[in-house]
Amino acid sequence: QVQLVESGGGLVQAGGSLRLSCAASGRTFSSYVMGWFRQAPGKEREFVAFINWSSGSTYYADLVKGRFTISRDNAKNTVFLQLNSLKPEDTAVYYCAARDRYYSGSLYYSGGYAYWGQGTQVTVSS
Repeated sequence: QVQLVESGGGLVQAGGSLRLSCAASGRTFSSYVMGWFRQAPGKEREFVAFINWSSGSTYYADLVKGRFTISRDNAKNTVFLQLNSLKPEDTAVYYCAARDRYYSGSLYYSGGYAYWGQGTQVTVSS
């Protein structure tokens, strides 16, 4: 069974940085796409970024492009999300998600992912 465990969230001032980690287990993830989503209070869960585990190709939401970087460590089965130049509007619970090659649905919406972590809180103060 796939398990995703996020870590690295916290409280940071505007302009600061955080590095989120998502430790994945239970499968061989070489054929998976790994995504990061976030959900602020009272808002829907929104796409942040994804990475194709085998090719390393990445895609970002416009709101975070140039500030956030998604990467993976094959040896550690871990996906990272580096958050730079943080803004108060980046405050949210950040979720790691995964899907294999056979799963259907858009990669840019939460319905396109089969597995989810429990989330990690990121709070950016002004």
